[in-house]
Amino acid sequence: MLSPESAATVRATLPVIGGAIENITARFYESMFTDHPELLRNLFNRGNQANGEQRGALAGSIAAFASALVERPGDRPEAMLARIANKHASLGVTPEQYEVVHKYLFAAIAEVLGDAVTPEVAEAWEEVYWLMADALIALEAGLRRDPGEGWLQATVTERRPQTADAVSFTLRPHTPLSFKPGQYVSVAVTLPDGARQIRQYSLSCAPERDDWRITVKWVRGDDTPDGEVSGWLHANVRAGDVLTVSAPFGDLTLPEGDAPLLLASAGIGATPVLSMVDHLAATGSTRRVTVVHADRTPADHAHRDELARLVATLPGATLHRWYEEAGDCSCRPAPNVGHVDLAGIDLPDGLVACLCGPLPFMRAVRSQLLRRGVPASDIHYEVFGPDLWLGRD
Repeated sequence: MLSPESAATVRATLPVIGGAIENITARFYESMFTDHPELLRNLFNRGNQANGEQRGALAGSIAAFASALVERPGDRPEAMLARIANKHASLGVTPEQYEVVHKYLFAAIAEVLGDAVTPEVAEAWEEVYWLMADALIALEAGLRRDPGEGWLQATVTERRPQTADAVSFTLRPHTPLSFKPGQYVSVAVTLPDGARQIRQYSLSCAPERDDWRITVKWVRGDDTPDGEVSGWLHANVRAGDVLTVSAPFGDLTLPEGDAPLLLASAGIGATPVLSMVDHLAATGSTRRVTVVHADRTPADHAHRDELARLVATLPGATLHRWYEEAGDCSCRPAPNVGHVDLAGIDLPDGLVACLCGPLPFMRAVRSQLLRRGVPASDIHYEVFGPDLWLGRD
């Protein structure tokens, strides 16, 4: 909790800091990468820096954490912290790097806001930063199974095209580790210019399988460059190659218990849902499960037939698909055309929902669930990339 004095100062200055936070984070990254170019080359996602998404995510997380401290004292934003901590743990972020971030972030605050940053204001926001940083450091330490574990090696045993721009890689980790349905691993690759870039990919199979599997969509930029790592994996990785991967991480996992489930995905967001459905099938679950997927066309739906086959094995499961263009799809059950509309779907009481896909899709589904009376606390989500939902809910 913030001290009473700092809480009052943060409350009074939050509109000013919040209004300037994106300028602050832009200056922060610029100065930090100037002095530490290795962080951009070997840790941070260069694509997300180029399109500004990482700056927006950092701004949102700081604003959301500060707001929680002053509006709900004693009620720590656990979901937000868990999401960030899992991502940091999968990247190998160290406690010492929080000191580096602190140095450049507070220099940027002083530079952008000038005389408005009095000693009292600086001290109050120092409290905010270290409360958040210390919470994340503790969570990340708890997530790492073995401090000496580090990065793992995994041999690719199969490469299989799933769609025109998505391919799955079956992996055999040299150090077998368990994971929960819905979790992801980081993959670190060295690109032609020598940079070591890291990306996260959901495990798209059940933990009960002997091997891991990731499904990689080649990110094609419109106004931004194509995905560096996804493109490299598509172009270079074949069966027999060895990848450097992290242990499994991720806070969006299959909810335990026997409550009814809604598993809703769009695009490549199908992969963590596929892991959950595969696990339910592998364990002979009789849970009531509603599976919803949205995509541009049936041909764009990665693991389309596999998902339908798994859902068909579950006595309590139903599958609903929406395609913007259905074409001559012979899918069974017949897909819907357009965007997801839950109005005609029977949603039982006590439903727990897991959403994964583009933000507009998740916002739309979440809004429909809220209107149907599903509590916000029972709606969970996963964002592929920087979490731009933080601070904007």
